[in-house]
Amino acid sequence: MSDTKEQSSIPTSKVERSAKFVTTGFKVGGNYIKHYSKKLFNPDMDRSELNEDNAADIYQSLSELKGSALKVAQMLSMDKNLLPQAYVDKFTQSQYNAPPLSGPLIIQTFKKYFGKSPAQIYDQFNIKSSNAASIGQVHQAELNGKKLAVKIQYPGVGDSISSDLKLVKPFAFRLLGMSEKELDVYMREVEERLLEETDYELEVRRSIEFSNACANLNNIVFPKYYPELSGRRIITMDWLEGKHLREFLATNPSQELRNKIGQALWDFYNFQQHELRAVHADPHPGNFMITADEKLGVIDFGCIKEMPNDFYYPFFSLTSTNLFDNKEETIKAFRKLEMILPNDTPAQVEFYYTIYKQMISLFAKPYIADTFDFSKTGFFDELFGFGEKISKMPEFKQARGVKHFIYVNRTNFGLYNILHELKAQVKTDTYKPHVVERFEVDAN
Repeated sequence: MSDTKEQSSIPTSKVERSAKFVTTGFKVGGNYIKHYSKKLFNPDMDRSELNEDNAADIYQSLSELKGSALKVAQMLSMDKNLLPQAYVDKFTQSQYNAPPLSGPLIIQTFKKYFGKSPAQIYDQFNIKSSNAASIGQVHQAELNGKKLAVKIQYPGVGDSISSDLKLVKPFAFRLLGMSEKELDVYMREVEERLLEETDYELEVRRSIEFSNACANLNNIVFPKYYPELSGRRIITMDWLEGKHLREFLATNPSQELRNKIGQALWDFYNFQQHELRAVHADPHPGNFMITADEKLGVIDFGCIKEMPNDFYYPFFSLTSTNLFDNKEETIKAFRKLEMILPNDTPAQVEFYYTIYKQMISLFAKPYIADTFDFSKTGFFDELFGFGEKISKMPEFKQARGVKHFIYVNRTNFGLYNILHELKAQVKTDTYKPHVVERFEVDAN
């Protein structure tokens, strides 16, 4: 149950929302002044206090604004290489809880989309939210003896995506140190996914489609969705009883149970990636439950990333070791993925070929053996260490790689991280990538 203080209003107009960002900008500016003043008297002082102050101010502002800005913070908190630890710690909160909206705002939303209050639709409706996140909050309801979860989108969130992302850009620019072009590619892809994620009618259709497609997977359960009780900004589905990952791990589950849940998660993601070519691209712990009968419950299909063949084949073929034995075909695959660009000099081609081969070999380690132990910290130290090394290289200040990498990387690293938290050992040969060993050279 959320015991965070409720919000009785939410800034919905561009003017109100941009004023909030300006105020936050002033606070952050003040934190820098405070930091540099203290540094005059203590030259050895590091930036940890500054980072903590900024993270707290930015998070408070984003959690009141909700929506795409908070969603970006949540995404960044999952990428451990991008942000200082203070930001990761603070922004991770948005995966579990943000301040919920008050009862009158909830009733107003229902009246707008259904012309009725929740009390006129359900037999029982708990006006206090059970969970509040970046785009919407969940309430418990009951109808005809069935326990339901009702997800309600915050007012103004769907209409403010583009303007919010423009406002969040200077913060992102400062925090991420990306080039302007790279940040634009990132923001455009995020905007596309968020526009889909705020379309609840699309989410209901996809949820039904994906839960049917994944119905035969072992140890996975999905809620039933009710299109007749759902709309553009409201979704009604069955209530799934279970524990979130943190609560589950606090019960000190056996290794056998960790492996069982980890296997279900691995199969869920790799079946989608390799058989459906579209994947649930929001693998943060808040989207999963572990049920009393030891199954993995998937409760959110808002963010789906489709993978076109011209991305899927070159990328996942590279996770097979055979292709790396052929340097010429590997370079062709890198060109198709825009990791090596048409104007690169022979020396640059050689440099990027070497670095990307190392990077993908590292990423592909779980795929190469039949089983993989995600509890081993060595693999993650190597992965994050490599990411950190690359982020400091001037050669990577220029945007590289097609836009599909943004969500596919986020999905796979998110999956790896959850499996690491579970300390799971999983069979990784259950759903194999489809592989091509020859690529056509693009005529350009």
